[in-house]
Amino acid sequence: MRSDLDAITASAPRSPGGGWPAGFVRTREDRRALLVLSALEGLRPRRLLELARELGSPGACLAAVVGGREGSDADREWARKIDPRGLEAALRSAQARMVVPESAEYLAGLEDLADPPAVLFVRGASLASMPSRVAVVGARRCSPLGREIATEIGAGLARAGICVVSGAAIGIDTAAQEGALRGGGLTIAVLGCGVDQAYPPRNRPLLERVARSGCVASEYPPGVPALPFRFPARNRIIAALAEAVVVVEGARGSGSLITADHALDLGRAVYAVPGAVTSPLSEVPLALIRDGAGMIRGAADLLADIGRLDPSAAPSPMGAGPAGSPAAGPGPGMSEAEREVLSVLSGPTLPEHVARSVGRPLAEVVPVLVTLELRGLIRNVGGRVERRLASAPG
Repeated sequence: MRSDLDAITASAPRSPGGGWPAGFVRTREDRRALLVLSALEGLRPRRLLELARELGSPGACLAAVVGGREGSDADREWARKIDPRGLEAALRSAQARMVVPESAEYLAGLEDLADPPAVLFVRGASLASMPSRVAVVGARRCSPLGREIATEIGAGLARAGICVVSGAAIGIDTAAQEGALRGGGLTIAVLGCGVDQAYPPRNRPLLERVARSGCVASEYPPGVPALPFRFPARNRIIAALAEAVVVVEGARGSGSLITADHALDLGRAVYAVPGAVTSPLSEVPLALIRDGAGMIRGAADLLADIGRLDPSAAPSPMGAGPAGSPAAGPGPGMSEAEREVLSVLSGPTLPEHVARSVGRPLAEVVPVLVTLELRGLIRNVGGRVERRLASAPG
């Protein structure tokens, strides 16, 4: 191991210029050194970029860590222990690859970051094969309606040929990426852990499906666990990979606001789905809209705003169109009582309030609500009933 470390820390000629130095990663030893550097917690991307501009090669940067000039004592200890050949084997086992600056798969948008990743580990399709990308992010503890809206947006984007970028977290992320898959499209899952890890573990089947049609990406090599500080860091990559960012629900302190802030810093368009002013989950979207973010009701609005849908073909708020963003509305074969009940539902409502609104006895209204729920037009959430999206995938 000592001779291997000596070989990969051999210095290379310095390369001036902006972004990552020209020819920063040229040889196999460069890639091995970069593998080790990517596994160190103390050397953040911004500092590594500064070192790279000064020293010119991953080997020289690693030598600076091993020699005590950069990084922490823990970094030096790890750098001496990590076997790059073992990481290479783990990459092969995960069916993943390294994507480095100046390669075709290292997308130009990443270079817009002040701290671009020195490497992305990717499994699945090439990032370069997905030229149109929109990020959809939001609350982990989302509402049922928020989940439906995110699913519908993901499906609508997929049908329009746009790749959905998200973080594979529970809640809105999962809903948007599942919607994209159901819509027959592509999606990129950006992880806050090693590319071979599944976090949360219950999303492993989703990540496998994503990797089969789209791709899973991370700036962390195999074996790196999910830790809290890694998720805000991965949010910058989500923003950088996308041409626009959509926020569906988010309470105060939500990571979705971090992603939106990164998007604004990068000059990306930001959109948000509004919600009730009394809901904590509406705090981030409403604040973004108040500060100038685009307001959308669903995929049709978004596609029209980014120029992927003829505005004249977009559906009205209560209609159903190709992208399908509207709320459920009355359909053929409905009774007059069903139409009346559905017409008064504008948010989560207690059954007795529905009965008072339509002027019918509660005992008469409850069976109507059950019928509407069986037809998939409404749902019961905590004893309150609310409308569902007509076009949300089942």
